[in-house]
Amino acid sequence: MGILYDDVVIINQADKEGEPTVITVNCPDKTGLGCDLCRIILFFGLSIYRGDVSTDGKWCYLVFWVFGKQNTRWSLLKKRLSECCPSCSSASGISYYRTDLEPPKPSEVFLLKFCCHDRRGLLHDVTSVLCELELTIKKVKVSTTPDGRVMDLFFITDTRELLHTKKRKDDTHDSLRAVLGDSLISCDIEKVGLEVTACSQFPTVLPAALTEDMKLEMIDSQKIGSAPSHNVTITMDNSLSPAHTLVQIVCQDHKGLLYDIMRTLKDYNIQISYGRFTTKTKTECEVDLFIMQADGKKIVDPSKQGSLCSRLRMELYNPLRLALVSRGPDTELLVANPVELSGKGRPLVFYDITLALKMLDTGIFTAEIARHMIGDREWEVYRVLLDEGDGSSIPRNMIEEAVRKMLMGWE
Repeated sequence: MGILYDDVVIINQADKEGEPTVITVNCPDKTGLGCDLCRIILFFGLSIYRGDVSTDGKWCYLVFWVFGKQNTRWSLLKKRLSECCPSCSSASGISYYRTDLEPPKPSEVFLLKFCCHDRRGLLHDVTSVLCELELTIKKVKVSTTPDGRVMDLFFITDTRELLHTKKRKDDTHDSLRAVLGDSLISCDIEKVGLEVTACSQFPTVLPAALTEDMKLEMIDSQKIGSAPSHNVTITMDNSLSPAHTLVQIVCQDHKGLLYDIMRTLKDYNIQISYGRFTTKTKTECEVDLFIMQADGKKIVDPSKQGSLCSRLRMELYNPLRLALVSRGPDTELLVANPVELSGKGRPLVFYDITLALKMLDTGIFTAEIARHMIGDREWEVYRVLLDEGDGSSIPRNMIEEAVRKMLMGWE
């Protein structure tokens, strides 16, 4: 079973407005491929309405029905999805994800440093430019001076791996100049060491309002079951297949839902042999997955079943942690999301945060992205100190609701 490499990914764009675009992927299999594909789809701002996954242990076939923006760069999306797929020559069996045997190649980190005059929505406009250029934000430090100037430090990696070239740097500078105009005072890009994005080992710097529910045992079935508007039901069955464990999930839809499921299974080194994702109503989703462990066997150990169910339940009930806390007389917004074992963080979180604040006409005084080890997991933490100096204070519950809805894709 072989196909031309150009046909690994086929995108059939919707003929009419309101209809989904169909993305078909047909390539050799590997554990975690579904996660990697869903992450790219999420990065391009697309919402997966329906999905089908199947594999014979060597070759896999995936179909995603997606809705997206009018300006989606479909040709670039196809290229990124194709690059993610194993080569056709590797179709000799499933390649399992192993962080110890296959450590991800670290990308070069660059410091984008620029100074400009402050204005409302500035940080989101800059973040939008970086996303369009496929520059991934690993860490950021933003501060505002008393004279109304902003000094921004963005630690970024380049999906295209060209930021070391003069042309790529010039293109980045020109794109920022086009958005910021005369307010841009200076701009510089230089290569830095990987240690600048290393995670912190000191979780005590984070407020309890953010960390109190980050541990797995804090989210139990009784607590989730008490919230009928946000119910997560997960069941496992070993009686319907001689070789696979069936996992059935019913939950509320949110942005990146399928990615959250796939990344959890990838971290557990679980292979999906067949799966179906369906949005039953506007808000409810049903997922059926036939899975097996790395040794090709069912999950029969009750403790392993319980651990996987608990982790899936936690990730779907609360994929991002959000809190508004007092920092002296000011208000600080904190958002945290778990990092994949591969080291990849969730796409577009900072983009969504800054967009929600821009729509509220809420200024940002300082912002920072850093990674922290909390328990046995690495988390990406976003800290945004809101600028309330003009006296027009927006109620905290309104800010929290707006940011949460933007992050979760809820109207």
